[in-house]
Order: sequence, then C-alpha cells, then structure tokens
Amino acid sequence: MQPTPILQFGTSRFLQAHADLFVSQAMQNGQEVGPITVVQSSGDPSRAARLAALVGSYPVRVEGLIKGTRVQETLDVTSVARTLSTSTDWDEVARIFVEEARIVLSNTGDTGFAPQKCDSDPSFDQAMSYPAKLTHLLRLRFANNSAPIQIMPMELIVDNGTVLKTRVMALAQNDGPEFRDYLEREVIWVNSLVDRIVSQPLEPAGAVAEPYALWAIEDQPGLVLPCDHPSVQLVPSLSDIEALKLFVLNLGHTFLADRWLRNKGADDVLVRHIVDDAAELAQLKFVLQNEVRPVFVAARLADAFDAYVVTTIERFANPFLDHRIADIAQNHAQKVGRRISAMLDWAVAKGDLSAKPILSEIAAQHKEHT
Repeated sequence: MQPTPILQFGTSRFLQAHADLFVSQAMQNGQEVGPITVVQSSGDPSRAARLAALVGSYPVRVEGLIKGTRVQETLDVTSVARTLSTSTDWDEVARIFVEEARIVLSNTGDTGFAPQKCDSDPSFDQAMSYPAKLTHLLRLRFANNSAPIQIMPMELIVDNGTVLKTRVMALAQNDGPEFRDYLEREVIWVNSLVDRIVSQPLEPAGAVAEPYALWAIEDQPGLVLPCDHPSVQLVPSLSDIEALKLFVLNLGHTFLADRWLRNKGADDVLVRHIVDDAAELAQLKFVLQNEVRPVFVAARLADAFDAYVVTTIERFANPFLDHRIADIAQNHAQKVGRRISAMLDWAVAKGDLSAKPILSEIAAQHKEHT
C-alpha cells in the first residue's frame, strides 16, 4: 500500500468535511500531499462500518450562501487510503507512526485530552487519553529512528499544540533526557484554530457542511503546511482570529440568544429565522457596529472585523442550516461571561473606552451567575 505521510487520530464528521476534504482537493489539484491514514482512537466497535467506508471515496455535501447566492454541491473526498483502530490495530498504527508519518492530525473530541488513571502505565492501554497514546508512539519513533515529526492537534482548545506538548512532556518526565530533548527539538507542536459548521452525517460516511471553512495555523520555524488550500491560512499569531471568532461569531450568537430568552421565544426558533427578521438583524448589526467595532478599531483590526461581520451574518442566514437558538442559549450565563464580559475587558485593555450600554447591561445581568 502507498505510504501515508498524514496520520489522523479522530473520525468525526468535522474532520471528514474539513482537513480530509482539503487534502483531497489538494491531491486532486496535483499537490504532492497525503494520503491519510485515519485512526479511530476511541475504539468504539459500533462505528467500524462507518470507519471502513471512509476509504476510497465518500461525499461531502456543501450547502449555504456565498455572497448571497445559494450553493448546493457534492464533493468527493478521496484522501483516505487506510483506516485503523487503536483498540484492534495498535501495532500497525505504531508502524505507520514510526515509518510513514510526517504530520499527525487529531481531533479527539471533548474528552480526548482528559487525563485517565492509566496514562502513566508503562504499556499501552486502550483506555489511555490521546496525549498518553501519543507519548507511547513518540517513544517508539525516538527508539527506532528519532526522525522529526509535526504534531497538529485540531481540538477546540486555545493554544492546542502548546497544551498537547505540555501534557506529553509531563507524561515523559521520568524518561531519559535524550527523549525529552527529542520532544523539544525534533517534534514541531503546532497551534491551530479550525472553524466550519458540519451539521449532519451522511451514511455510510460523509457529512453536510456549510461553505465557510477555516484552518488557521500559527507559523513557526520548520513548519510544513499539510496542503495548500484557500481555507488554510498561515498566520503569525492566532490571537486576531481567536478574537474575531469569540467576539463576533460567538458574541453574536449569545446576543441573539439573550434577546430570545428575554422575549420568551418559541423553542423551535432557528438562528436563520432571527436574522431573517429585519428588526432583529438591525439590532445585531447595531451592537456589532457601535459596541464591538470600536475595540477592533483600537486593535487595528477594523478591516478584518468588517469583512468577518459580513461573513458571519451570511453564515447565520444559511437557509439549509437548522441551528436552534435554544441550543445556543444553553449555559447562557457562562457564555455571556466568556464572550460579552470578556469582550468588555478586552476593550479596556486595548484602550477602547467607548460606551457599550447594551452589552454592559447584559454582562451585569448575568455577572452573579458566571
């Protein structure tokens, strides 16, 4: 079988419609990237058929708006050459990690990084967290060839590469200095931020996704992009993109949810229903323009902000996406703290002292609950 220089831990529909699709499109355009071995790290046997169906070709259906025009297209993803499971194929996973892999991707879900009791055990255990499994694989690579490798977590964790490195270094604290030096010098730990709404799976494999997609990768010496793709952005720092996502997209959702809660809206209201309402859309635009934009001006990100607002509202208006505002309103007080209150603090830090009465009132209303 053809070697697979990309080894991916995680089988989610997000990855199917994101990294796997991007690599597939790059391969189809003649780039010498991929293919990919996809590894199921959870060991869930009920997903075996879906895992196997990734090999060869599977569809991604893209539905949404691009500059106001409805888009519906189906793309074939052909980048996955092999699928394995850590629970049944550990030796083969280890062989590929040692002999073939140059880039390791991961998106192991909300619990993949969670520490487990067996993480420090000397031998592999399927119950280990992803960082512990990765540590075992890195030990094997070091022992066999000490070849450099690039680790690219895609979990929705701020500074995900740094966090993963910290976990692995802690697990390797009792290893010899040579291995720890290898982890520091020969392993590139990459921070990234990903974004795409992948609304539903297709059977037996594939997914439905919106047109918008982002894979922002923080630059560093020696880094190699997994592929050249319009949705892949190499940036000097993720902080600007993180601010846009948190204080425009996420804040916008929470602002709409707050109005829905106050108005005691119906449970079946969707985000697109709200932005289809001229009065509600005007309120959202007013807050973004008058209370959020000044801080981005202070941060010298006005142009990026303006473009991102247009994209965000178009994403909210996606006629094919049934995104319930009731779902967004869950854990509302905590979200107000992370999105609205944090934006108000960021504004002060950036020297933006302009009045923000609407957002300040929302933050004050929920302060005691955050």
